[in-house]
Amino acid sequence: MSQPTGAETTGRYLVLMDDNSTAAGARELNRVAGINAASTADSATSEELAAADGVIFQDLGIAVVDAVPEQVSLLARAAEAPGPIAVVEPERVVRAYAVTAEQAAAAVDESVFTWGLQAVGANLSTATGKGVRVAVLDTGFTPAHGDYAGRTVLTNSFVAGESVDDAHGHGTHCVGSACGPRKPSLGGPGYGVAHEADIYAGKVLSNAGTGTDGGILAGIAWAVANNCAVISMSLGAAVRPGTPYSQIFEQAAERALARGTLIIAASGNESARPGVVAPVGHPANCPSILSVGAIDVHRAIAEFSCGTVDTVGQVDLVGPGVDVHSSWNKDPWHRRLRGTSMATPHVAGVAALISQKYNARGWELWARLMQSGRRLGLPSTDVGAGLVQAP
Repeated sequence: MSQPTGAETTGRYLVLMDDNSTAAGARELNRVAGINAASTADSATSEELAAADGVIFQDLGIAVVDAVPEQVSLLARAAEAPGPIAVVEPERVVRAYAVTAEQAAAAVDESVFTWGLQAVGANLSTATGKGVRVAVLDTGFTPAHGDYAGRTVLTNSFVAGESVDDAHGHGTHCVGSACGPRKPSLGGPGYGVAHEADIYAGKVLSNAGTGTDGGILAGIAWAVANNCAVISMSLGAAVRPGTPYSQIFEQAAERALARGTLIIAASGNESARPGVVAPVGHPANCPSILSVGAIDVHRAIAEFSCGTVDTVGQVDLVGPGVDVHSSWNKDPWHRRLRGTSMATPHVAGVAALISQKYNARGWELWARLMQSGRRLGLPSTDVGAGLVQAP
């Protein structure tokens, strides 16, 4: 069984099933370990899901289950033998990647557009993201925000006992950078990269800013089922150097890409540069998830931005991630934050612009996004292909 070295876990488990073997995998869960899991393919009610031992995300071929040690041992044995159960992993705890930053961005006129929009060239692009579905999986969204009046925002909560309404703020901020307005109703500079994209806000982190692998997988399955071209995830868990990436999240990303959905995730904020460079965190360290680092207004790598330190995870692109102005969940309705969390929705927004312009999805969208990177004169271990650029 794969172990997430150094990660905080929940006591539940993720189970990966072989391609096209979800039904057989459900039967095997019951046969091997006596686990009765409800499937999203069966349109189970919330009561049925609560009564089951776990849930199977049909589109991903992944289950999240409650299991005692004896059952875990039986499942691990089944994963080592031929059959529909491929991998078993402990479920991790994940967190939002951002902190407050009140100072204004220096040396850039932000009277019309934020420095972030200018840095990625979104203010000069003719693309708007119109017709492209972008899912932001985070702490939810504040529907009462005046800047989004008239916008349709489709929402869903995957956090038990909490509505999608964002009592934290992080999710509303990330939605803003990815898909917010260019002419905010409540004043201030335009801050949304793909300002006409269709917004799908999935709550996978609680109002305290924490969540689990299972919640994220539920959000990914929802976004894939809704034909979203892009998923933005400003969240993760720290890992130690050399920790293997999650085989289950890698398969989820591969299966999403095969359905035309690109997952973009924050690399993490655990570095303390110049002395300490921490490895790319989970799940951004998966090869099929596009990992995003952060730069500041001077195009320097942010001191907190995680980097490529071994052969497991790498930074693919960077985006604006310091002193980023965007929407907030309460009055005064806008705030500046810093983190790879802020860089990630900028990249997701550019992905939506590229998807609209070239009708690109999946691996083609990944390739075009990587080709957009502007060289910064910094090590590729820190910035990957460079600063993402709008088409």
